[in-house]
Amino acid sequence: MNIDIKLHRGDLPEQLILSDNISVDCEFTGLNVERDQLCLVQISTGNNDAHIIKLNRENYDAPNLKKILQDAGINKIFHYARADLLFIKKYLNVKVENVNCTKIMSKIARSYSDKHGLKDLIKEFTGNDISKNLQSSDFGGDLTDKQLNYCAKDVIYLHKIYYGLNKILVREKRDKLYKEAIKFIYSRVDLDLASFNSDIWSH
Repeated sequence: MNIDIKLHRGDLPEQLILSDNISVDCEFTGLNVERDQLCLVQISTGNNDAHIIKLNRENYDAPNLKKILQDAGINKIFHYARADLLFIKKYLNVKVENVNCTKIMSKIARSYSDKHGLKDLIKEFTGNDISKNLQSSDFGGDLTDKQLNYCAKDVIYLHKIYYGLNKILVREKRDKLYKEAIKFIYSRVDLDLASFNSDIWSH
């Protein structure tokens, strides 16, 4: 598969026109939001394209990217949105509007499986078997071609996964349940920022 990968430094180009239905993913220097930083944001329109923004970690000044993330008219498909929204809110200081999360969709739709990772969903809904070996690599420095391809593959399949999961949700009459559940994502992010990382609903 040929992927159209474009690397942008600091921000998206002002003249760039994306669709009203995009997939989004992020890369960090680690998973501790108090210690680690947001390095990259990847965006795809679902047409085998990936715009990879290498953020300026000195100031996180990316007005064009922030404008898109805050646009309620653009559907944004994440996988495990909880982590991405957490780092975006901390470092870009914006609330992402119109969010969908394929991990939450999968957990509600695919009760026939306990495997809800991106690799598993890509395999089921697209037939592609991707490697996650670079998941723990250093995204804070200069990026290799292998890293760019890895980042691109984290977003180019999300549209197909989203549509496939939505079909199951509708078929099983769980779509309304998902829509109510995803509303909690903003509160979950705020709880994470306040260091309430455990399940607050547990006994």
